[in-house]
Amino acid sequence: MGVDFRKQTVLVTGASSGIGAEFARQLAARGSSLVLVARRKGRLEELAEELRAAHPVTVHVVAADLAQPGIGERLAAEVDGFGVTSLVNNAGFANFGAFHEEEPERLRQEVAVDVNAVVEISRAFIESLRANGHGFLVNVASMAAYQGTPWSSVYGATKAFVVSFTEGLWVESRGTGLRVMVLSPGATRTEFFEVSGSEDMAAGLRMQTAGEVVATAMRALDRRVTPVGVISGRMNRVLAFAGRHLTSRAMGARMIGRMVRQS
Repeated sequence: MGVDFRKQTVLVTGASSGIGAEFARQLAARGSSLVLVARRKGRLEELAEELRAAHPVTVHVVAADLAQPGIGERLAAEVDGFGVTSLVNNAGFANFGAFHEEEPERLRQEVAVDVNAVVEISRAFIESLRANGHGFLVNVASMAAYQGTPWSSVYGATKAFVVSFTEGLWVESRGTGLRVMVLSPGATRTEFFEVSGSEDMAAGLRMQTAGEVVATAMRALDRRVTPVGVISGRMNRVLAFAGRHLTSRAMGARMIGRMVRQS
């Protein structure tokens, strides 16, 4: 038997758009209450009104900048009393360009959101999640985790961290009732490419919808035993397998580099 979503109150980061907003919609449709977290409070409130109108669920909104130090403890204090039983660490963004030309502050923010916030928020909530013993912790990584990603070198490295980190938590949490999983999407129709400044590269990519990506995660959580990780899209699974087992890491990085140059 999979997760009983009707018994969950799920905190979702990066919930104002894209995959995070789609997690909120699909969780609400299954009866989960929600705590929606992102910087753009107006977007969150619009989504909360939509979900409350469509489903008999409770939705809380928390505006927060996840790049700030100590975000895990501050967020846990702010939502204390909401009864959070599950967590989706979805927030993240990428910088696109040659590493030596990137602004140091922008890189700091990227690592802060994509790595530090995932660690801090997971640490702030995992003890209570384990104590509840019937929820889940999903960290959203990326296909960029499975090989070097030239011109998005920091982003690929942060997502490789998320995969490794989640695999460790999966082992540590076995027997507690808490399901831990990493979700790795490929190219997805969201604001991601616009924010990263890589719209030209995205133009030639075959993309999934955010709904398809989240449906992959939900099917995994429906299983009696939740896998340590799922990759959304059959071709993405083939490419990830090849990146890990069939090609050298140098070859994989060069292949990605050629694709980016061509784009």
